[in-house]
Amino acid sequence: MDSPATADRSPRRDSADAPNLDTRAGRLEQRLLRDVTALVDAAERSDGNPPLSDQTWVELRTTDDPDRVRTVLAWLDHQAGRDGELAGAVVVVSPAAGDADGAATMELVVHPNCRGRGVGTALAQAALDHAGTGRLQAWAHGNHAAAARLAERFGAEAGRELYRLRLTHRTDTSAESSGSEETPRVWDETVPEGVRIRPFQPGVDDAAWVTANAAAFADHPEQGSMTVEDLRARQAEPWFDADGFLIAEDTTGPEPTVLGFHWTKIHPAQDGHAPLGEVYVVGVVPEAQGRGLGRLLTVAGIRHLQRQGVDAVMLYVDADNTPAVSLYRALGFTRWDTDVMYVRG
Repeated sequence: MDSPATADRSPRRDSADAPNLDTRAGRLEQRLLRDVTALVDAAERSDGNPPLSDQTWVELRTTDDPDRVRTVLAWLDHQAGRDGELAGAVVVVSPAAGDADGAATMELVVHPNCRGRGVGTALAQAALDHAGTGRLQAWAHGNHAAAARLAERFGAEAGRELYRLRLTHRTDTSAESSGSEETPRVWDETVPEGVRIRPFQPGVDDAAWVTANAAAFADHPEQGSMTVEDLRARQAEPWFDADGFLIAEDTTGPEPTVLGFHWTKIHPAQDGHAPLGEVYVVGVVPEAQGRGLGRLLTVAGIRHLQRQGVDAVMLYVDADNTPAVSLYRALGFTRWDTDVMYVRG
């Protein structure tokens, strides 16, 4: 059976009413992964936002380095490690080795049935104790009032906003049906001469994509640092579909080179809700920017999702990325929610 790199199985309880805190380092064993998955699912159903990012899930499932990932689990009314409902969890992912300027990233979730009982406060304090005097940034997915209050209590300030935008209708690109000349232009799918758009080929495009991704997101600490191992971990996820991972390449040279990409994702139907498409990531290498490839790839990916029967499409974009926000609004996306990163230190 899988086992974590290290585990402190002794519950920490400061008072009779405080939650038991169970600290784990490295990846989680399968039993605890199931518990955390159930906790996250319950919170997402209640809040409408996934409390943990895809990268955090990758770390929880694959990372053996005890210095890289620290998870604190909170249990109420029973001893740590016993079967039962998990009250909450916080995951702290430390910066990569050698990244002296990096900050640890924290994500925290409390079960809807266990809120208002000090679980979030206890978990946040445990995360701060682990981070010590180092820099710590915490994502509040949806930026609920409780998250803002917790941030204020611990002296953290909002440092970054991530918009969640949503497209909830199919756009017809014909001028007759749109009644506007702008709509056909922004949805134009004409591929420039010397460029080809094709599906990603796992095992063939991995290294080239990682290189292109690093170039496209050189100023984006999370996306730009993805490795081949990170890519392959996502390929192992049940939602991965190579046909929805579009690559734009230059075909004018002796060997094709990657110019950009659009990785799409489909969230399956659940709880009576229809499947939801996602513009997972769109990137264009610096030397190919300014040629309209970002718009073209975005449109091609949305059309792929719609051909799979998905009517609603969502995406995340930094609030201060004005060109991208303008493009998405021109395509018909509207603001749905906002994630906020709180920073301390």
